[in-house]
Amino acid sequence: MKVEYAPHCSFRIRYHMVFVIKYRKDLISDKIFTYLKCIFDGISKRYYLNFHAIGVDGDHLHILVESRPRYSPSQIMQICKSISAREIFKKFPKIKAELWGGHFWTEGGHIDTVGDGYGEEKMKQYIRNQGGDPNQLRLINF
Repeated sequence: MKVEYAPHCSFRIRYHMVFVIKYRKDLISDKIFTYLKCIFDGISKRYYLNFHAIGVDGDHLHILVESRPRYSPSQIMQICKSISAREIFKKFPKIKAELWGGHFWTEGGHIDTVGDGYGEEKMKQYIRNQGGDPNQLRLINF
C-alpha cells in the first residue's frame, strides 16, 4: 500500500464499507449504479477521498475508500450515504416512493480497515466475489 502525504502528515488509511438499501430492496439498476459512480466522483473531489473500487449486489453497495486522517470512518460513511441518497432521490424520484420511510440506506453499515496484512487487491477480489453469482456483481475501478 502506497504512503500518501498531506500537509504535516503521511498516512495509509483505507476502509472497506458496506451500505445496505432500506428494507433490503433490490433497487440498484445499471442506470443507478452509473449515477452512483458520478456521485462518488464528486464526493472524492470535494472531500479528498479516493475511491479505489465500488461494487453492488442489488440490495447493497461495497466501496473501498482511502481517506486522510481528517475524517473518522463514521464521518466518511455519513458523507457517502447522505450525499448519495439525496442525489439518487433527486434524479430518480420514483425510488423515494418505493422506500416509504424516506431513507435510501439503512441506519447502520459495515466498516473494515484494509491494511498491509489484508491488502487492497484481496479486498477488490472480495468485492468482486460478493453475491451468489460473481458475474452478477458490477465493479468499477476509479
